[in-house]
Amino acid sequence: MTEYCISCKKSITNESGAAKFKCPNCSEYEVIRCKNCRQIVAKYTCPKCGFTGPN
Repeated sequence: MTEYCISCKKSITNESGAAKFKCPNCSEYEVIRCKNCRQIVAKYTCPKCGFTGPN
């Protein structure tokens, strides 16, 4: 199964520096972020609860 960054929709397959974590608000949706979006602090929105991060 291919996983994609929630911010830029880029595939994170075989990418070092990517991160996967549960939504800090609802803990139900698994947020996936690529290295670039983490570095530039790109915004993301949880499709489950609407939480927007990073703060």
